[in-house]
Formats: sequence, structure tokens, C-alpha cells
Amino acid sequence: DAAGACVPCEGGDECGECGDPGCPNACGSPDVMAMPPSCASGAPGAGDSCGPGGASCCGNRLVPCGTYLRSYDGASSTDDSFPAAVSDFRLDKFEITVGRFRAFVEAGRGVQANPPAIGAGRNPHVDGSGWIAGWNQRLEPNTAALKSALQCNGDRLWTWTDAPGPNEELPINCITWFEAFAFCAWDGGRLPTEAEWNYAAAGGDEHRPYPWGAALDSERAAYGCTGDGSAAGDCALSDILPVGSKPSGDGRWGHSDLAGNLWEWTMDWWRDALPTPCIDCVHRVDGERDATRVTRGGSYRAPAADLRAGNRDFSYPFDRVNNIG
Repeated sequence: DAAGACVPCEGGDECGECGDPGCPNACGSPDVMAMPPSCASGAPGAGDSCGPGGASCCGNRLVPCGTYLRSYDGASSTDDSFPAAVSDFRLDKFEITVGRFRAFVEAGRGVQANPPAIGAGRNPHVDGSGWIAGWNQRLEPNTAALKSALQCNGDRLWTWTDAPGPNEELPINCITWFEAFAFCAWDGGRLPTEAEWNYAAAGGDEHRPYPWGAALDSERAAYGCTGDGSAAGDCALSDILPVGSKPSGDGRWGHSDLAGNLWEWTMDWWRDALPTPCIDCVHRVDGERDATRVTRGGSYRAPAADLRAGNRDFSYPFDRVNNIG
């Protein structure tokens, strides 16, 4: 999720809470929320246990504001006709872990019995972009039903376990768009827009083909079902790697797994053509609750082409699949 950031108000006054709608955006603000709820316990996957160096699983990185060309990587085969401008934002360094999602589930959140507040998880630059009451019915009725649903597809490639275990640093999969939105709102943040996600993955105006640069290799990303070192196409749960396992694949601003491991939900509804103009834009159609949403980044089972920073895909927001989180 794009983590909530405390930014100064006009006149030098401080806003009362992170992400206050009254705050103007301040390019390069260093202020961040002290401790997202998902990491308050410090438990495995929700403490200082992510990545090779044991970094905070809730750590985030500033992405400075700028302009760029969406879904463009400098190649003659990509379209350079979709410029965008994004304000500075903070994006979680790691994909959401099982450990962090466990805190959300055990708090009884993200279900019909305890849905997000209306307007929660909004983008401060886009009016009306928060949670709406019509989405409540797309949540599972209660926590027991949610735990059962997280074991999706019947192929045992889900990362959730009902009790803490060795999967706590794996990224959570089998979550719907509605649950991803609800988690981010509960955790003090929001889903990133498609434009923000693409900007972070492409290194902004560097227009990188991949988050780290020009060439793809298995040392930088988990894809093609080779994450565990096995032959391509032999998919197993072991191909989904703990978050941050391939630091050489980090992006320009230090974000991990922007390519591979799991496709990542964004805030936007899908449309074939990117929305224009785009200044902190979000494509959203509230009357189409179940319309497809944009996913980005490729996954542990995706072919190499899907990992390009400019590549985009979609899925229905109620889908539960083992390669999206």
C-alpha cells in the first residue's frame, strides 16, 4: 500500500492525523507514520524480519514527485503518448506479508461485520476515492469465513496459514481487491494508483524497462515458477519467495519485488487506454462495483514479458488467485 504520510499544512501548522484531507501535498516531505497497526506486535512478518538485512516489514520509501510517460520504457515498440504527473508519496518497501495481514484478520477487520469507515483509504488528491458502503457486501461475512476464503483455488499455493508459522514473511496472496483496499485503509494508508505504481517501478523519468534497469535475470526477480531454483513451469509454493529476497532487483527508490513474486492490486479500474490527462489521476467508476481492476508487476508464475515496468493487466475485484496480492 501507499503508506500514509504526515505532511505540513499551509501556514506551518501540523495536521492532526496522517493523511488528513486538509493537508496540501509537500514535495519531499520526510514525515511518516510512526508505527502502522499491522506491525505493532513486532511478530514475525510484522516486525524487523523482512529482507536479507532484517528490515522493518512495515518500512516505506519516499517516491519524490515528478513527471514521466506511463507504460513507456524507451523502446520503439512502446507508446510515448501518455504523460503523467504524480505528487510525492510513500510506498511500502515490501509487499504485504502474511504476518502483517494476520494482524488485520485477528483484529476482526475487513469483513462485513467490521468494514472500513465510509471514505477510508482515500487518495488525498482525488475527491470521493475512499471506501463506499456498496462495497461492504463484497467482504466475507466474518473472520472465520475470511480465513477459509484465503485458502483459494484448491491447489495449495496459498500463503495464508490459520496459525503463525514459516510463511509469515511470504507475501499474502488470495486476497480480493476489496480486502487489499480495506487492509491499506486500516493500516493508515491506501492502495497506490496505477500511475504511482508505474512511476515507482519505472524509476520515474528514467523510464526503466524493469525496476532495476534494462536486463532481466533470475537473480533480480521471481518469475516463471523458478523462484525455488527448479525448472521453469514447475510451479510450487516454494516459488513464492519471502519479501525482499532479491535485493538486486530493488527499484530506484529502494522498493522490493515491484517485478515478480505477486501481481499487485492498484486503486484503478481497468480501461484499455490509459486515462488522460493525468495529474495524480485515478480511473474510477463507482457505478461499476465489480468492474475489473488494474494489477501490475507480474508474478512468480508469470513469463518474463509480464515483469516489465510498463506492462499492465487486470482482474475482477472479487477474484482470489494465488498470483495476486
